[in-house]
Amino acid sequence: MSGYSEGSASHTRAALKSWFPRHLSAKSDIEWNLKCLRERAHDLAINSSLGAAVIETMTSGVIGSGLRVFPKVKAEILGIDAAQARKLNQQIKLEFELWASDPLSCDFLKKNNFWELQQIAFRSSLIDGDNFVLFKRRMATTFNPYSLRLQLVDALRVSNPQAAGTVETIYKNHRVINGIELDNDGALTAVWIANRLWNEPSISAEPLKWQRVKFFGRDTGYKNVLQICKDMRADQCRGVPLLAPVIESLKQLSRFNEAELGAAIVRSFFSIFFTQKERDLTFNDIVGAQQQEEPEIDASEFKLDSPSVTSLPAGVDVKFLSNNQAQSEFAEFTAAFIKQIAAAVNIPFEVLLKSFNSSYSASRASLLQAENEFRQRREAFVTDYCQPIYEQFLMEAIAIGRIDAPGFFDDPVKRQAYLNAMWINERANVLDPLKEANAQVLRLQNNLSTYERELAATGQDFDDVAQQLKTERELLS
Repeated sequence: MSGYSEGSASHTRAALKSWFPRHLSAKSDIEWNLKCLRERAHDLAINSSLGAAVIETMTSGVIGSGLRVFPKVKAEILGIDAAQARKLNQQIKLEFELWASDPLSCDFLKKNNFWELQQIAFRSSLIDGDNFVLFKRRMATTFNPYSLRLQLVDALRVSNPQAAGTVETIYKNHRVINGIELDNDGALTAVWIANRLWNEPSISAEPLKWQRVKFFGRDTGYKNVLQICKDMRADQCRGVPLLAPVIESLKQLSRFNEAELGAAIVRSFFSIFFTQKERDLTFNDIVGAQQQEEPEIDASEFKLDSPSVTSLPAGVDVKFLSNNQAQSEFAEFTAAFIKQIAAAVNIPFEVLLKSFNSSYSASRASLLQAENEFRQRREAFVTDYCQPIYEQFLMEAIAIGRIDAPGFFDDPVKRQAYLNAMWINERANVLDPLKEANAQVLRLQNNLSTYERELAATGQDFDDVAQQLKTERELLS
């Protein structure tokens, strides 16, 4: 008996001897429980105020109004000077915004532009655990020279072919786990997408059917489908909803909120009782002589209204029953509970509730801690979603002659030099604009940042700002 035998691994300690959890594979721990996790997380995301706050806070912090691309071709590798590189970056950005800003140009369903699709894809991945994007094509037009289109696919439509509702099936000696086909080495091979949800009744007579889409093109090796997912374990096929660790806590807190609200409503009412005064007994009362019956009181005849004078029958009194003595620790209890939930989803308590009642330093520390989580998820989203789409777009732009990029299809190193880009969203509102502005000035003076990066963080383009400043100075001189 050594090491943890008398500690965390003890089977004799009172607190541990009845504790026998099991740690199994990702398939057993995640895939078998995914349906239940999704349904409960989805319900909390739309019917629980705190659950919705978690999803919307994360989406707003990571995506904001949309991640904007800033092309950064590597001039040295491409053998061009800085001026040529800047001109090429401006041209690429202009072409990308031409495609991305119009829903008819980028969305296969013609509903949303590129930045709105970002928000939908990221939010869905938080609620359901993952989300899928298909690369599709439509004929180019006079006003839209690009054929590339994006189609978002609901995570629930990705399921096992001909065996919907099951966790694992077989297709040509390949395992298919919750709609993800794996080869004999366990690598991603294809995704199976149903034309509708398997358990949803269909108004039309169209039967349930699946389409097999390979993850990677046979000839090019480029992605045909994107899976937006934050993996937590090795051998994991599908993503886990963000709310999964706090589902029980959120549900119990939601029930407590409803109960407390109901109790508060009850306490807001007056309870009124009509009482009759006791009278002194007379000789006739004792000997049982017949007495005149007391008139019955109809409470509906008396109403609480604007100030008035009402006469009550003789011997009748009114008493109010109030619940004002009821004491509740609702605020303190829920605050402690929400802090645990906030810690589990890695969002500071103040940021989750949008309540900054502490000092400037404490509030800023909360914002910085939240930004750390937002930045990690933003970088993962750029890798899973933004950059692959940008690469597909740029390849088409070069192929049809809209962008001149010698060596792009011949040299992998040059191709990466052309594809280099930076993705930035608008910086959130700050607590003290003056301090933040001074910090920007210090970063620029000490060569710790660039004007382009600082302006991009506020949603502005460096070239546009520089040109506007030049114009204004000429007008004022």
